[in-house]
Amino acid sequence: MPKTTAENRSSTRPTAPTGAAGPAETPTGESRLALVRRARRIDKELAVTYPDARAELDFTTPLELLVATVLSAQTTDVRVNATTPAIFARYPDAAAYASADPAEMEELFKPLGFFRAKTRAVIGLGQALVERFDGEVPARLEDLVTLPGVGRKTANVVLGNAFDVPGITVDTHFGRLARRFGWTTQQDPVKVEHEVGELIPKKDWTMLSHHLVWHGRRVCHSRRPACGVCPVARWCPSYGEGETDPVAAAKLVKPGPRG
Repeated sequence: MPKTTAENRSSTRPTAPTGAAGPAETPTGESRLALVRRARRIDKELAVTYPDARAELDFTTPLELLVATVLSAQTTDVRVNATTPAIFARYPDAAAYASADPAEMEELFKPLGFFRAKTRAVIGLGQALVERFDGEVPARLEDLVTLPGVGRKTANVVLGNAFDVPGITVDTHFGRLARRFGWTTQQDPVKVEHEVGELIPKKDWTMLSHHLVWHGRRVCHSRRPACGVCPVARWCPSYGEGETDPVAAAKLVKPGPRG
């Protein structure tokens, strides 16, 4: 990862406006135009850093991605990917999920935790798809969020990665980084989604989500971010919250679920 000097970081870090310009327009006090430019520069740099960024759940169809995303709650993508091949083989379509034996499904779901609740959700999901969408996963946000166990985050994952419909997926990593970058101060995922969406072109929303999630999992950790090797340190108003020594910071970098 490229390193930045302290001089470069300080010279490009956003600063509050001076003079009688009125209250700050943005969370960092920079102008709206400066915030937009900085946000897009960060995303561009993360795209260079993570050229292979993508959804880290394995799938081949919209239904597989939808089920995998529902199952990923309160567990890791690695565990989901290790479990879903048997699930997808046993339940090849929405009708199979809709008519599943709960006890059998629970056994398959056990490694993922909360298996009873997830069984109820997935069976209900299959039933809703069969009854209201002819067994097909809908490609509209307003339809997806009516399905059991599906909120905006899951819907945007499916839209962006299975249907190429741009969407911002606000998980814990995305929300944390958006606030650290000074793009928003919101805690509510929907508000974060809307505020960040105003900074980045719509066509880039899905990849932006991947970039922030990958960076959050690998470098910009919740407790000890590896600031000293962060490729976007020079544009980050939160630089210094984590380890700034490059050698020590490098030891904090994680490979991520796929290495």
